[in-house]
Amino acid sequence: MTEKTAIIPAGHTAPPARFSHGVRKGNILQVAGQVGFLPAVEGRAPVPAGPTLREQTLQTLANVEAVLEAGGASWDDVMMLRVYLTDTAHFAEMNEIYDEYFAHLTVPPAARTTVYVGLPAGLLVEIDAMAVLG
Repeated sequence: MTEKTAIIPAGHTAPPARFSHGVRKGNILQVAGQVGFLPAVEGRAPVPAGPTLREQTLQTLANVEAVLEAGGASWDDVMMLRVYLTDTAHFAEMNEIYDEYFAHLTVPPAARTTVYVGLPAGLLVEIDAMAVLG
């Protein structure tokens, strides 16, 4: 039986509750929901990348990528992304940012679901991912 391993990338703070930023078991890597916080600074509360959807989406994707890399994966391994937005009016803009970010990929894009949720004050987007390593 393969053991489950917690993934904590450099620059990430400890989660605010009892969960891991990512968990790998065998060739499956699940990335927990990441938000647009800048890399951690010891002794300072997490800070969003900025107030705009663009700033937060790009930082959120960078945070997901950091967990993927720490778990031995890349975007090429991602099978599913789930995007959580706080405002339905952000859907079109987020799609533009998302398309720009992934324009370099030569493999088929991951499956994706987008839903609308409540997030802590000031946060506009959260993204999680599931990767299968070949």
